[in-house]
Amino acid sequence: MKGWERAKDLADRTPESRNRYVDLLRAVSIAAVVVGHWLIAAPWMDHGRIRLDHMLGLAPWTQWLTWVFQVMPVFFIVGGYSNAVSWESARSSGRDYGTWVGSRLRRLIAPVVPLLLLWAVAGMVAHGFDIPAPVVRIASQAALVPVWFLAVYVLVVLVAPLTHAAWRRFGMASFWVLVACAIGIDAGRFAAGLVGPAWANYLVVWMAVHHIGYMWRDGRLGGVRKSLPFMLGGIVALLALVRLAGYPLSMVGVPGDEVSNTLPPSLAMLALGAAQGGLLLAFEAPARRWLRRTRPWAATILVNGMIMSIYLWHLTAMVLLIGVLRLLGGLGLGLAPGSSAWWASRPLWMVVLAVILLGFLAVFGRFERLREREVPERMAAWRAITGATLVCLALALAALDGIGGGSFLGVRLWVVMVALAGAALVGAAPRIQRRAA
Repeated sequence: MKGWERAKDLADRTPESRNRYVDLLRAVSIAAVVVGHWLIAAPWMDHGRIRLDHMLGLAPWTQWLTWVFQVMPVFFIVGGYSNAVSWESARSSGRDYGTWVGSRLRRLIAPVVPLLLLWAVAGMVAHGFDIPAPVVRIASQAALVPVWFLAVYVLVVLVAPLTHAAWRRFGMASFWVLVACAIGIDAGRFAAGLVGPAWANYLVVWMAVHHIGYMWRDGRLGGVRKSLPFMLGGIVALLALVRLAGYPLSMVGVPGDEVSNTLPPSLAMLALGAAQGGLLLAFEAPARRWLRRTRPWAATILVNGMIMSIYLWHLTAMVLLIGVLRLLGGLGLGLAPGSSAWWASRPLWMVVLAVILLGFLAVFGRFERLREREVPERMAAWRAITGATLVCLALALAALDGIGGGSFLGVRLWVVMVALAGAALVGAAPRIQRRAA
């Protein structure tokens, strides 16, 4: 209960000027991510062998649910709002770009370092027990998929002062330019087969969604009158893309499908962001009144205090559970995914995973809490940019293919070392080692 009491104390000391709805959206979104990931994973034993199936492929009707559970757009919208507030504060207090971005990066990168280190050690231990490298690769890739968000979001943060300046100078035109770029990139991808340039949408689409946070911050969105038209525009665009233009229904990648809305992100993901943003911001006023109460606001603070740890470790918890059940002869994995018995077992599945996740949070949550005591320090821009680039490269590689490899140690240790080098440049790795001691 110590954490709850601390959250209540922080709730009582929260200034009225804070937009608490930002934090609530972040907390609700992380719950949707965790539940969604734990539901779509369908591990089961088939004639003595474990299979890692995917509910979106096994039960196509579940693909409609991704319009609700795919909440990455909400994180970028909230990020746009928060980055605008933070950058405006930095400018008014005289902090330069390097100092500002260094502080933002340390908060993002510090919690991911222990995750990578744990998987590197686990991979080497598995190699020592002659567990095949492909098994380590698959397991680590399944657990490290969430870090793709950090790889992209860090890049968006790096250019946030530029995109914010464009927003302040050109207003909505800066948003529509990004939309036009996303349309052009998708046209080249689907009409002309230009797959390479389509990867630029990782920045273009998410910067456009990030701009919705700027709109919110400046009062262009918020409330029913302003937000519902934006939501309707997003829904109409999304339905047109799916029904008329042949975009995939699922807002999450489905194994085996040739085309995905997420790898790389498509125009449909941008439309989803507009729809979700407009819908959620329509409820801002009543939600902010509700959050004036101590209990809901304290609960929001409690979740936000460990939100990055929840995100980073929830799939590692699932991989651990699958591994343990496999060692126990497939205990609990005998139900065919999608059957009535399988669905009936999901509540127990969620409870067990939540208990395991709480264990990880108890051990590794401290690395996220370190940021609360952080004092901004001056940092050269080149250090922040170089360090962020190295971290993004390593995280992208880990998300795409795990860290298992064919080296004598059984892991692609160089991927972890690149991430550590980047973390050291932005001051994340040394700070963890010094304060955790």
